[in-house]
Amino acid sequence: MTTPLITTNKLVKRFGGVIAVNEVDLEIAQGETLGLVGESGSGKSTLARLILRLIEPTAGTVAYQGLDQLRRDCQIVFQDPQTSLNPRIRIGEAIYEPILVNRIADSRQPTADSRVKELLEMVKLPGSYAGRYPHELSGGERQRVGIARALASNPKFIVLDEPVSSLDVSVQAEILQLLKELKRTLGLTYLFIAHDLSVIGYLSDRIAVMKEGRLIELGPAAALLAHPREEYTKNLLAASFRL
Repeated sequence: MTTPLITTNKLVKRFGGVIAVNEVDLEIAQGETLGLVGESGSGKSTLARLILRLIEPTAGTVAYQGLDQLRRDCQIVFQDPQTSLNPRIRIGEAIYEPILVNRIADSRQPTADSRVKELLEMVKLPGSYAGRYPHELSGGERQRVGIARALASNPKFIVLDEPVSSLDVSVQAEILQLLKELKRTLGLTYLFIAHDLSVIGYLSDRIAVMKEGRLIELGPAAALLAHPREEYTKNLLAASFRL
């Protein structure tokens, strides 16, 4: 059997007396989209940040390809593109920044311009958007920029932290379709976080359900949506808005 891309073992995170993540065991296979769903405060985003090593666990381990290490192969797309982009920096600079930070390339022209244009075109935006500021773009366009920025360092694994929850329904569908295309063409692996099971079901191969810091249900997306085992999951499904 091949080693999973991401593995967590008895992962725990405490904030004072609150246990945000409670002994989570999880594996994410190469090329898979794992959907992570739960109510606000269930621990989804904390788990994602532990996996990315943006915060350190209280106990337990996170491994990437079997190794405990920090890596540029893992990136994140945040929920709100308005706040994840610096309003004072042009789009092109924001996209190219991870390339410079990770020393993938230098800032010489026209190398930088061509790479930024390529990344913008990958997310279905004109190359001319490189000269614009975030406030000149719509919400959906800003989220496309956030995706381009995540792709800049050539990652293998991307956390999608509620990437469509702040967007109109019609724009949500466009972004979800883009993410699906990028996964197929680039061979990406996703951890896709949302509170809406219908959105999760569109993109995910498997779904993990989180409640009060624990994983309470995990299985193939179609089977879990058709026959949820836990009452909590049934309530989430009943409350979900269907695209």
